[in-house]
Amino acid sequence: MKERRSVRTFNGEPISDAQKTALLKAINDSSTPFGGQLTIRLKSFNLKEGYRPGTYGTIKGASDFFLLGFGQDDDSALSAGFRFEQIVLRAWQLGLGSCWIAATFKGSDFDRGESWHDGESLRVVCPVGVAATPGFREKLTRLTFGSKNRKPFDSLFFYSEFNNKLSQTNRFAEPLEMMRLAPSSVNSQPWRALVMGDTVHFYYLHKSNLSLIDCGIGLCHFHETERFNGNKGTFSGMENAPNAPQGWRYLISYTASSD
Repeated sequence: MKERRSVRTFNGEPISDAQKTALLKAINDSSTPFGGQLTIRLKSFNLKEGYRPGTYGTIKGASDFFLLGFGQDDDSALSAGFRFEQIVLRAWQLGLGSCWIAATFKGSDFDRGESWHDGESLRVVCPVGVAATPGFREKLTRLTFGSKNRKPFDSLFFYSEFNNKLSQTNRFAEPLEMMRLAPSSVNSQPWRALVMGDTVHFYYLHKSNLSLIDCGIGLCHFHETERFNGNKGTFSGMENAPNAPQGWRYLISYTASSD
């Protein structure tokens, strides 16, 4: 999570059979507690060297892509971020780069010949392959969107009340720090959190129609860190969650298990 970065320039070689097998297993093993409707596929395409499948910069040298089809509802968007980020992180472990691209793909080469379950449409594509030296366009894109910059920890996470900054020695500091490092559309980082005892209440600022996907990605980083550290807990919606400052929307709560 600390090392992973978005990659838009690839070496032009297809991924190996062993890597493909590992990625397909990662798709099958991925899960989400948020419900919704989501289909993830891995496909190869014979595309030109440099092309622009969305608004997030030019992609060069990739021949393998993930395709994400999901519904228009909030649960599906949250699950898309949460579930697919598990696969993105697995790809990085395998030495492969990737880049989330959310746009309208109807009628594109990516959507041609694809069929989706009722209510689903292709909403995200993600190239995957071995990274090459980034070109000028990729460097400019990263600079434009401030991809390396992240908001300070104490501007995102709070303790007991929203005017109390969370200490970085808190029980939940590490998983929240991994959430802080998560990628988001144009580096918007819409997530916020309030820690109260053994519960973390999550909120978000609605900045675009990608904000819930972003929150799913951030929650994946939080949850995977909890799992890595051997901690257990559950996500649930709480009717009595503390009221948030104006403009923030309540998202979900996470309660750590006592055993």
